[in-house]
Amino acid sequence: MRICLISDTHERHRELDLPDADLLIHAGDATFTGDLHAIDDFDDWLASLPHRAKIFIAGNHDRTFESQPENARRRITHATYLQDSGVTVGGVRIWGSPWQPEFMSWSFNLERGAPLREKWALIPSDTDILVTHGPPFGHGDLVARGERVGCEQLALRLLDLDVRLHVFGHIHEGYGVTTKGTTLFANASTCDLGYEPTQPPILLEWKGRGARPVILEGGRAATG
Repeated sequence: MRICLISDTHERHRELDLPDADLLIHAGDATFTGDLHAIDDFDDWLASLPHRAKIFIAGNHDRTFESQPENARRRITHATYLQDSGVTVGGVRIWGSPWQPEFMSWSFNLERGAPLREKWALIPSDTDILVTHGPPFGHGDLVARGERVGCEQLALRLLDLDVRLHVFGHIHEGYGVTTKGTTLFANASTCDLGYEPTQPPILLEWKGRGARPVILEGGRAATG
């Protein structure tokens, strides 16, 4: 199965040239502020794509998914929206969650420590692909000022899981892939620090539960 990964498109989705794949995963921040018209346009774009299955989680910019959850969610009709929930696609078990360590006054913020630990405890032990908006500490989380801002509690939870692929975004300058053991970590942020969609989609081939996915296109080695 081929999987295409994107994130942080910030209303620039119509400028993208996506590779063909069986599954498209968007790891949040489809909009700038969660404007409902922007969500409608995003869903119209999803409808135009050939990918057989599509998965979307909200990001910190997608405010209405937290402030008006029912109103926002019913607008996503051409993808499966995940929020602390899962779906199985082609036998692959996928879990999605939008939460992140507190970041200014944006959405889906939680304090570091116990509040985030409680959210990550919800991830089922048999998850194959994990989709979060923010990165775990130590993978794709190095910001321009040289500081790592990923979630420590998420990194700890991953030690108890056998996830083969962890997809996220949020830290635009952290775009790229890293590996640890049999897990591939993919920061799929499409927009760069200037909010230009310069970072290509990541295309990979899912090899099954016993193997780490193989990168086919995109996804340079992340700097952190």
